[in-house]
Amino acid sequence: MRKFIQQKLKEQKGLTLIELLAVIVILAIIAAIAIPAIGNIINNSRVGAVKSDYINAIAASELYLLDNPNDISVSLENLQGTPDVSTDSGEVYLDDSGSLGAFAYKVEDKTVTGNGTVGNVTITTENATKEDISSLQNSADATSAGTVKLAR
Repeated sequence: MRKFIQQKLKEQKGLTLIELLAVIVILAIIAAIAIPAIGNIINNSRVGAVKSDYINAIAASELYLLDNPNDISVSLENLQGTPDVSTDSGEVYLDDSGSLGAFAYKVEDKTVTGNGTVGNVTITTENATKEDISSLQNSADATSAGTVKLAR
């Protein structure tokens, strides 16, 4: 039996054209399925990154308000501060704003107005709460429209 198999393998020189075309078609089908799935994963991670930056900025705003209880709103400039080493003032609550281009936190109703962009995904908020931002699905319309708007 072993000699028979070895003899048959010696007679075959390679793949036929049809076999080669079948392999190429199978690879093309797999690529057609995989490429859109990978694109959605990338956009979903971009939405998650912007959401994370918003939530970090809200947490930093709450820390800022503990030190400055008389303020009625917090902006991105307040959080990033202007540290002065000689007087030890202008504390930095948020080192890097990440994707946030604009950010304002209103103390009275704990809402956020601003925008954040990563790649082609933009999340714009208008009087949105932390819960609104957290509940936003990572796959929320950002994959097609590129912009997600949260407003109350």
